[in-house]
Amino acid sequence: MFTIRQVDKPIEKSSICGSILYALPDWFGNEETNKNSIQKVKEPDDIMFGAFDDNKAVGFVVLVKHYECTREIALMGVLAEYHRKGIGRSLVAGCEELCRKDGVKFLTVKTLDSSRECGYYARTRRFYESMGFMPLEVLPKHWDEENPCLFLVKYLS
Repeated sequence: MFTIRQVDKPIEKSSICGSILYALPDWFGNEETNKNSIQKVKEPDDIMFGAFDDNKAVGFVVLVKHYECTREIALMGVLAEYHRKGIGRSLVAGCEELCRKDGVKFLTVKTLDSSRECGYYARTRRFYESMGFMPLEVLPKHWDEENPCLFLVKYLS
């Protein structure tokens, strides 16, 4: 059984992020991006939820505020051996609950677009679409030309 809780301590946020990103090289294989992410999660305004199997961190999600009416899932990862156990769904549900409580109307996420074939990110897109996210726009140079960005949005009623 796993639990979801908010993680507030910067060092714990960084440690969880790093351990999970490096365990998922098929999704997070860029060393520079990983290092930046591990530092960025320490931001006090960024909210992290962690998923724990006993005391072991097995997943996390980072929620960033851009405007009063929007939040972004800026980073999310679940250890591969914990995929398809409801952890990702629970993490997103925690984000949605917090957003609704705060009066947020839109939850967004960016991921790799299907114009760049990658089975791992095809699974990621299917996950977000199953959670009610809808593709809004492709940003072909948001990251770089080899990694076109798909921008998805979910309306929180």
